[in-house]
Amino acid sequence: MILPAISLDVAAKDTSLLTSLAVVGDVLLTPGPQGQTQDPSALLEAASCWVQLPSDSTVDTALDYLHAGAAKVVVPAAADYVTSLLQQVSSDRIILSVELDGASPATAITAEAFGYLFTVSTAAEDQNYVKTIRELTASFTSSRIYWSTPSVPPTIAAIAAWDKHDINLVVSSTHLSTSGSSSNTLDLGEAFAASLTSDRPDGLFATIVVDEQRVALGLCYSSVKSISEAIRTRTGVYQSRARGLWYKGASSGATQKLVKITYDCDKDTLQFVVTQEGPGFCHLNTRTCFGADSGITALEALLRSRKAAAPQGSYTRRLFEDPVLLHSKIMEEADELVEATSKADIAWETADLIYFALTKCVANGVSLADIEKQLDKRAKAVKRRAGNAKAKWDLSLKQNGATKQEPAATAPGQNATAVAKTETKVERRKEIVMKTYSYADTSDSEKEALLLRPIIKTEEILARVKPIVDEVRSRGDAALLDLTAKFDGVKLQSSVIKAPFPAGSMTLSKKVQDAIDQAYDNIYKFHDAQLDKSVLRVETMPGVVCTRFFRAIEKVGLYVPGGTAVLPSSTLMLGVPALVAGCKEIVIATPPRIDGTVPPEVVYVANKVGASTILIAGGAQAVAAMAYGTDTVPKVDKICGPGNQYVTAAKMVAQSDSSAMVSIDMPAGPSELLVIADATCNPAYVASDLLSQAEHGPDSQVVLLAVDLKPELLAAIEDEVKTQGEALPRSDIVRESIPKSYIMKMDTMQQAMDFSNNYAPEHLILHLDDAEKWVEKVQNAGSVFVGPWSPESCGDYASGTNHTLPTYGYARMYSGVNTLTFVKHITSQTLTKEGLDRLGDTVTTLAEVEGLEAHRNAVAIRLKDIRKGRE
Repeated sequence: MILPAISLDVAAKDTSLLTSLAVVGDVLLTPGPQGQTQDPSALLEAASCWVQLPSDSTVDTALDYLHAGAAKVVVPAAADYVTSLLQQVSSDRIILSVELDGASPATAITAEAFGYLFTVSTAAEDQNYVKTIRELTASFTSSRIYWSTPSVPPTIAAIAAWDKHDINLVVSSTHLSTSGSSSNTLDLGEAFAASLTSDRPDGLFATIVVDEQRVALGLCYSSVKSISEAIRTRTGVYQSRARGLWYKGASSGATQKLVKITYDCDKDTLQFVVTQEGPGFCHLNTRTCFGADSGITALEALLRSRKAAAPQGSYTRRLFEDPVLLHSKIMEEADELVEATSKADIAWETADLIYFALTKCVANGVSLADIEKQLDKRAKAVKRRAGNAKAKWDLSLKQNGATKQEPAATAPGQNATAVAKTETKVERRKEIVMKTYSYADTSDSEKEALLLRPIIKTEEILARVKPIVDEVRSRGDAALLDLTAKFDGVKLQSSVIKAPFPAGSMTLSKKVQDAIDQAYDNIYKFHDAQLDKSVLRVETMPGVVCTRFFRAIEKVGLYVPGGTAVLPSSTLMLGVPALVAGCKEIVIATPPRIDGTVPPEVVYVANKVGASTILIAGGAQAVAAMAYGTDTVPKVDKICGPGNQYVTAAKMVAQSDSSAMVSIDMPAGPSELLVIADATCNPAYVASDLLSQAEHGPDSQVVLLAVDLKPELLAAIEDEVKTQGEALPRSDIVRESIPKSYIMKMDTMQQAMDFSNNYAPEHLILHLDDAEKWVEKVQNAGSVFVGPWSPESCGDYASGTNHTLPTYGYARMYSGVNTLTFVKHITSQTLTKEGLDRLGDTVTTLAEVEGLEAHRNAVAIRLKDIRKGRE
C-alpha cells in the first residue's frame, strides 16, 4: 500500500490537502525545507499522522509529539536515544528510519520497532531493488517495511510491484492528486487501489459501509473509479453493478460524508467509514440494512431526533430545555453509580449516567465521534498525571480524618453556595437527610422537576421483560421453574399450591391470626358497602326502558409482592374485594422465600378469600403465567396488584397483547407519600409518617410541604426523621430513599394544596388544624389521611380502605383498587311496540346520516309492520 507524505510547511498552509490524504490512512508529516520548523501539534488534531523527526531531535521531542497525538514517530535509527525511547513507550509507536547509501539494510538496524523506513536519494537499478527486498524480507519478517525514493515519481505499476513483496511505498503529496492523474501526479484513489486484489470477474471490491462507531450500515461494491470519485468528493460513492457510479443519497437525501477508507488483511474487501445523514443507509429508510440499530448509537440517533422535534411535554424535551434539571440528573446518576455494588446495579446505573451525559452532549452539538476522538487521543498520550480526585471529591481525606483545607475555588458561573452544597452532599452521603427547598425561591421549571418521580426507564425495562414473558408463554411451567431458580435462587418441584391448602402451611400465632381477622372484617365491611347489588332501571321515554347491572369478572390474578417484606396486607387488599365482588376463581402469585415456601400469613389470607391457586413465582414470569396460563396456572381475565418496575412492565405488555385477552388494574411505580403540615403538627408524628413509606424501597419518595413553619419546628421534624430513621431495622433502605425525597417550605395552604394536586400523591396526610375542612380541596390523591390520629399505616393494614393505590402521578386519572375493580357493568334495553314506534324515526334518521343502511333497515322493517294500516 501507499503511505502519503506531506511536508509540515505545506500541511500547515493546506489542511484540506492533509485531511484528503488521510482518507486512505495515516499520513507521514516530513520536516520542511529548513528542518522541523513547524509545530505539528495542531495538525495532529486534523488527521491521524506520523511525525518524522530530524536528525538533531531528542527523546523529549519524540515524547512530546507522541503525547500530543502522533500515531507514530519516525526516528533516525542511529539516534543515541532510540534505546531510551523504546524503554518508555511501546515499540508499536516507533518507526526507525535509515538513509541508504550503499549500506546493507540489515546491518543498519539495531533495535526492534513497529516498522522501518528506508530512503534512497537516487533511483536504484532494478536488480538492486530485488536484492534489497530479499534482504529486508529475510531479516525483518515481523516488522513493516516502508520504502521512499523522493526524487523518483511513482507509478501505479511500481506501487503494485512493491506491494507484492509486502513493502509499502511512501508517496509525496507533490506526486498525488485528488482530481485525477496527470503527467506528474497520480490519482490518490488509483494509487490506493493499486495494491487491492479482486477475485470477481468484474474486478469489483466488496465494500462494508460503517458509521464512525464501526456499526455496519450495509454492503455494496467499489471500483477503482468509484474509489477515486469518493475521495474527490469526500462522499459515499460506490459502483452499482447495474447503473454505474452510485452517489449515495443523490436522490433520497441520505448522503454520506466520507471519513476514511480501509481494507482487510487480504486487501480484497474495503471498509468505508462514513457519517450518515438523512433517514439512514437502507432503502427502507432505516439506519442500517441489518435491522434496527441498538445500544449507544441508537440512543444517540434517538436523542438527535428528539432534539430536532421532541414531543411537547416529553421528558427528553424538558432535559434539553432545562440545563439545571439535566445537570442535577447527571450528578444524581453519578452518585448512584458510586453507590452501586452488584453487577446488575452497576450496569443499570452506568446506563442511566450515559443517557443523561449523552443528552448533554447532543444538546451542545457533541457527537459520539467527538467523544471517541478524545478517547483515541488519550490512548496516544504517553505522559500520565497522578489521577487523584480533586479535593472536594476526595473521600479519602474524610475517611482518613484529614482536616479540610482552603475551600476549592469556584468555577466561572458557579457560586460558593453551590460548591458548599456539593461538598455537604459528599460528606453526608449516608446520612438520613431530606433536601429542603423554598417555594418562593424555586423557579417554575424547578417546581416542575420536583413534581417528577425518579425516572422509570420504560424502554430498557420492556426490553428485559419481553423475553421473559415470551419464554413463559412458549414454555409454560418449565420456564417458570427455570426463571424462579435464576432470579430467586430457589429450585422448586412445582410452581403452584392448589386449594385446599395444607393446614401446616398456614400455622400462625393467635396474635397474628386475630390481627388478620380484624383487618379482614374491616376491609370486607368497607368494600361490601361499595357494591350496589340493585339493578339500575330508567325509562328514558315511554316504552323504552334501559337497565344496568353488574357481573363479577370471573377469573382474576392477584400479585402480592415479596422480597424485602412479608405482605399479608396486600393479599387482604386484593383478595377481599375480589371475594366481595363474587369472582369465581382467584389466583394469588407471590415470590418464594429462600426455602421455597410461601409465608404462612399469605396462605392464611388466600384461604380466607377462597383462592383456588397460589402461584409460587414473582416478577414478570408470574404475570406472564397468569396472563397466558400454563398447564398448572389458570389463565385469568384481569391482573391486579402492586409490584416493582418489572411487574408493572409485564402487566402492560400483557394488556397490550390482544392474544392474551387480559386487563390490569393500573400502572404503578414505587411507593410515595406527601404530608402537608402546619404549625399545629407534632414533629415526631410527621417524621414517623414520612419514614413509614420511605422504608418500602430505595426508589420510594416522600415529600413534606411545610406551611409557614418556624425554623425550630422544621428543624425538629428533620431531627426526628434522622433519629427515628437510624433506629429502623430497614435503615439501609431509608438511607437510599430519603435523599431522593424533599421538604418544600410553603407560605400558604393554597400553595400547598395546589402543589399537592399537581403532584397527585399515592398517600396524602393532612397534619393540619381543622384538617377535615381541607379534604374538599383535594383533587388528586390515591387515599387521604385526615388529622394527627390517622397514620397512613392504618390504611395500609386494617382501617378498611384499600392500600393498592395509583402512584407516579397516576392518581390524576386512576382510582385505587376497590370492589368495582373486580366487576363489570352490563347494560340492557327493552322496547315495547309503542316505544319503538316513538323512537324509530330518530334512529332511522341518524342511521341515514351515517350511511349505515342495514342499521336503518333493522328499524324501518319493524316500523313498517307497526304502522301498517295507518296510512
